[in-house]
Amino acid sequence: MPKILLLEDDTVLAETLIELLESEKIDVTHAKDGERALDATFVEDFDLLLLDVNVPFLNGFDFLESLRKADYTTPAIFITSLSDVASLSHGFDIGADDYIKKPFDFDELLIRINALLRKSFKTYEQTIQINEFTFDIQKDELYKNGVFYKLAPYELEITKIFFKNIGKTVSKELILEILGQGREMSEGSLRVHINKLRKIALPIETIKGIGYRIASS
Repeated sequence: MPKILLLEDDTVLAETLIELLESEKIDVTHAKDGERALDATFVEDFDLLLLDVNVPFLNGFDFLESLRKADYTTPAIFITSLSDVASLSHGFDIGADDYIKKPFDFDELLIRINALLRKSFKTYEQTIQINEFTFDIQKDELYKNGVFYKLAPYELEITKIFFKNIGKTVSKELILEILGQGREMSEGSLRVHINKLRKIALPIETIKGIGYRIASS
């Protein structure tokens, strides 16, 4: 299930967006101010940021700028009533991937969200194929030979990491950081999860002393 961080201080709009996104099988973490949103990024790994600008304590612009300076690359959409060109330009300059003005059409927002979720997997398609495996980006589901394969939560997160980085070596440290989400996780536990994925024939290679890689043969 894709994870979105929603930064929005309008309670009514936030509740509406949460209901909409959850109906689309998207997990939503809601923060009413920039400081709480920043705290959330330290304990959870998100697939997308959905950000209002005029929120308490740390506004949306400053929030995203601080993340980008820390090399936090998760795609971000600003949802804001600010409509002047200067604000639009500033939003993109600090690292926004999209910008939608309030009031907006909910169907349009979903289209933009799904486009950026695909972008995070470096594809414009709905699915990614590796050998007999297919990963559905919007549904967050793995299929083997066209049949849904249910994964435990940690195995699903590891699978997502690999499908986002096909052909690239992913360090053990990065995987542990994403899986841990603020909690300690050992390399031994990671090896257990990797071995479970290998048992279903997911082509995971060990890159000695560095991490793991998945590639289609």
